Amino acid sequence: MVTITRSLTARSRVERDAQTSVIISAAIEVHRQLGPGLLEATYEACLCFELEQAGIQCAQEVPLPVVYKQIRLDCGYRIDITVEDDILLEIKSVERLMPIHEAQMLTYLRLSGRRIGLLMNFNATRLKDGLRRFIF
Repeated sequence: MVTITRSLTARSRVERDAQTSVIISAAIEVHRQLGPGLLEATYEACLCFELEQAGIQCAQEVPLPVVYKQIRLDCGYRIDITVEDDILLEIKSVERLMPIHEAQMLTYLRLSGRRIGLLMNFNATRLKDGLRRFIF
């Protein structure tokens, strides 16, 4: 797993690690049950189910407006999953993660004002090989 990070306080780092650990555990369970090769929407729905079973609030397909010169534009962008209205999850099912996927995550973090994101490629043989954590 690769972590792209900017500075956070020690307290928030502990909270971040606890939250992301629960999310990653849920994602590993989904990957263990389903394996690679399915559509992103399937992994997204199953991951939300796992998170809700763990008592974690999440939302799917959250609209992400673009603010351009103080004008809010609804351009159709959607965050795959938000967890506790704090952490962004971008779900992929691709041969391999590319720099454009990482750029997408950083842009979503910037546009949403959130600081933590997980990019997950469920098409990897081992989920941990397709996992990237971002701290903006």
